[in-house]
Amino acid sequence: MIRPMFGFRPKPKKFDYPFRYYNPEKDEREKRRKRIKFETHTRRRPKQFTRVVFYAVLLSIIIYLISL
Repeated sequence: MIRPMFGFRPKPKKFDYPFRYYNPEKDEREKRRKRIKFETHTRRRPKQFTRVVFYAVLLSIIIYLISL
């Protein structure tokens, strides 16, 4: 009866599971941040488009003046 006490005893398996925590305030902040980023990104696009058109018109005027 004493022999099993000194022999190999299997250890219990460890449970390694990452805990998840749901924070509704943080979730709402992230949604708002994404929405604001999307809105600012869509607002920048017309400025970039007008800048490209301005440079295209300026370049065409310079080429026209050089060809005269």
